[in-house]
Amino acid sequence: MPDIKIPDITTDFTKAAHDLADVAKDATYVVIGAGVLGYQKAQVQRHELRKRLSEPRTTFEGRLQGARSDLGDAVHTVDAKVEDLIARIEAAFVPLEDRLPGQARDVAKQVRVQAREARTQVRNRILTAAG
Repeated sequence: MPDIKIPDITTDFTKAAHDLADVAKDATYVVIGAGVLGYQKAQVQRHELRKRLSEPRTTFEGRLQGARSDLGDAVHTVDAKVEDLIARIEAAFVPLEDRLPGQARDVAKQVRVQAREARTQVRNRILTAAG
């Protein structure tokens, strides 16, 4: 009878198991790598979105600051014109005040001084608020 060789099944199974383990290990590395790349891509997109969302806010804040500055300048301009007008009116009333009798003249001066103090307090508060 001819000599029939039976292959060593144990060796083939061991080699197949090693090959299968290597393929599984490589597949695991590929899956983990793909996961890491996907996570990094999501992080980049998140940062880009945050940057895009913050730009309009910066623009809005700049516009708001510009409006505040313009308003403050306008308040200061109006304040200077009003103060000039009040000084002219007071200067026009001083000759009339001098013609008043003694007690009336003293009362008029007191009223003018108190009005000036009140005006100064209001001006300071407005100018402080206007910046």
